[in-house]
This record gives sequence, C-alpha cells and structure tokens, in this order.
Amino acid sequence: MHLISFWRMDSTRCAWRYGLIGIMLFDYFQTLLLCAVRMKIDDIDAFVAVIRCQSISLAAESLDLTQPAITRRVQNFEQALGVELFDRNTKPLKPTSMGLQVYQKCLGILREMDSLRELVASDTPPSGLLRLGVPQTVGDVVLLDALKHLRAEFPDLRAQVLTGWGSNLIGKIEKGELDAAAALFPAGKIFPENIVGESIGKMELVVVCAKAALPKKPVKLSDCYELGWVLNPDGCGFRAGLQRTLTDQGLSLKVNLETFGTELQLGLVADGMGLGLVPRPLLERSAHREQLAVMPLKDFKPVMDLWLIYPRFLGNLQGPVAAFGSLVAESLRQTRDAA
Repeated sequence: MHLISFWRMDSTRCAWRYGLIGIMLFDYFQTLLLCAVRMKIDDIDAFVAVIRCQSISLAAESLDLTQPAITRRVQNFEQALGVELFDRNTKPLKPTSMGLQVYQKCLGILREMDSLRELVASDTPPSGLLRLGVPQTVGDVVLLDALKHLRAEFPDLRAQVLTGWGSNLIGKIEKGELDAAAALFPAGKIFPENIVGESIGKMELVVVCAKAALPKKPVKLSDCYELGWVLNPDGCGFRAGLQRTLTDQGLSLKVNLETFGTELQLGLVADGMGLGLVPRPLLERSAHREQLAVMPLKDFKPVMDLWLIYPRFLGNLQGPVAAFGSLVAESLRQTRDAA
C-alpha cells in the first residue's frame, strides 16, 4: 500500500516536472519563432525599400540602417525564397521579373502588418507629438485656426509643424519623419504606394502686378511674360506649374528676383519689380493690396488642389490627422469666402 502510494506520488511529480519543462520549451520555441517572423518582416522591409528607392544607399537612409545591413537582409530574403530577386549585373540595381512579382506580394504583406498594428494602436487615446508639415503659403492661410481647434479637441497631443515644399514633405512622410501634411498639388496627383492623399479643397492662384502696370484689357501670357517674375526659388509647385505652362506655349521663364515669403514678394511686385504668382487669399489680406492688381489673363487661370497626405499606417493618430484635414479644409473655405 505504501509502495503504491509512493509510486503514484512520484509519477505525479514526474508528470508535473516534465509538463513544466514542456511549457518552458514551448515558450522558448515560440519566442524563437516570433524572432524569425520578425526577421522576415525586416527582410521584406529592406527588399521593398531597395526597389522603391532604386538604391541600396537610399534604402539604408530611409530605414535608418547601414548599407551592409540592407544588403544582408535582402540576401536573407533571397535565400529564404530560394531565388535571386535582383539583377546584380545592372547599375543601378534592378529587380528581376520574379523580383517585381515578389515586390507586389510584399506590398500586400506590409499593408496587412500595418492593419494589424493599427488595430492594436487605435484602441489607445492619442497623446505625445503630432508631426505636421505645410508649405509656408498654406500655413499663412489656414494653419493658425486649425492648430487652435486641434489643441482643444486633443489636449494630450502637442503639434509640431515643419514648413517645406510639397515634394519634400512627401519624402519626410515616406521616411517616417512626419505624421501628416497639407500641401498643394495639381488635381489627379498620384502619390507613392505607401502614402494616402485626399483632396480636401481648392486654392485659386492669381498673377499680380503693380497697379501702374495693369493693362486696360485682358491679355495672354505671351503679351506680358517678358515683364519677368518675382517667385519662390526652384522647387516651388507654383513656379513649376508656371514653367510648364510657359514651356507648352514656347515661352521662357524670366525670373527677376527669387525670394521666400509671399508678403515680401508682393511688396517687390508693388514696387514694379515684375509679376507675382500667389494664392488669392494671401493677396486679399496683404498690406500691399492697394498697390497691386490682378493681371487679367485669358489663358492662365491656375487652381491647385489642397491635399491631406499621410502614411497608410497611422495607429491612434488617425483621428487627429482626420481632424487636422477637416480643420484645414474649413479654414480654407472661410478664407476663400471672406475674400
């Protein structure tokens, strides 16, 4: 009887001990598996970045890694699939036909991963830093009221604003340096795969001149382009649109002065330094308005779309970014109506 009881007790201890070891081994291998999965996602990120940037060095910069790290991750990914994804005899590095097919599948995988992260992150209230980008011209028109209302709606968020050209802001969103931006681009603008763009309003641009230079009747660009222009430096979307229009008409762009700041440009135009190209709301609120006139052009009436731009994965910042877009759109509408 005692022997049987001892045997049963010993068997129970052994079962408990080996059961505990089994649980520990399961946890260990589960951790290894998760690490392996994590490494695969990192490898996919590197592979996608190389194709998107068309350069290992730029891919390394976008992911904040070294070039050898990017190369190693791409090689790991190729070894895992058992196929070469790049033609290494070409410069710059180009994907093979299979590499392009794998790239499309990887984009879907990364979108699903972003969706999972967003599902988890969206359950927590937004707090901390909200990094926003705007061109100076947009900021001058709509930013003040939008930020005031955003602060009231999300008191735990602190907005940080960066100004720059629209193309530069897109690059910073791609690199994860901005959470959202409001920028001016033509209607129908196509954005990179990993960025969402929503048109939230329109802004009319006008060509302005000193009142003394105002023609008595409507004219064409070809009649006045030789007066020259006071514009932002190269990189400005307004300037690029004007350049395209002139080129299409076989005309050249004559820049009299390059300077940042719409108000400074309008002051120079009022002094007779050339023509300007500015958003109408900024003209209406300018201190130089009485010395300026809108050039009555028959063949150039530019309108730009105001876009809200943000990465596909926003987590719990989805609400604040949507609110920012709505507030900017409303501020633009009110400014336009007031003008």
